[in-house]
Amino acid sequence: MQIPFDQISDDALQGLVEEYVTREGTDYGHQEYSLAEKVAGVKRLLESGEAVIHFDTHMQTCTIVNKQVSRDLVKQSGGDPGGHSGHSDDCDIC
Repeated sequence: MQIPFDQISDDALQGLVEEYVTREGTDYGHQEYSLAEKVAGVKRLLESGEAVIHFDTHMQTCTIVNKQVSRDLVKQSGGDPGGHSGHSDDCDIC
């Protein structure tokens, strides 16, 4: 199920984005970015619609995914946007 980023509190959004950008294995290439720069970049992707917040009703977890991954998750759940998403490890947007 997609959660519109502007429908959650600023604190919840900040926490979700920070958790996402600090995950082990998140690779930003050769250049180092500060936490603030990473957070700002992900928020821009959410604002532009290139990334979305996905809530997995089965696992009761949220993650940030790109648009295509979100479409794939909906297909995996049988077309039910609120269904089980399967694997959340395929969520790199950077």
